[in-house]
Amino acid sequence: MSDETPICSAKGCRAPAVWVLAWNNPKIHTPERRKTWLACEEHREHLSQFLGVRGFLKDVVKFADYQDPEGP
Repeated sequence: MSDETPICSAKGCRAPAVWVLAWNNPKIHTPERRKTWLACEEHREHLSQFLGVRGFLKDVVKFADYQDPEGP
């Protein structure tokens, strides 16, 4: 495990991640599979909308509260 602070997934952003956006592309992932993007406060809405209009967004959770369903 790395000691680095997780950063936002938005292109060019280097801000610390505050949110986890869990998503799934039903054309290529099984229904229970979750991919994640990280987001800072500034980019949470933009990234959520990007995934949402495609029907991919499954959940948005505070980074501190996120538990990976696949375990550590």
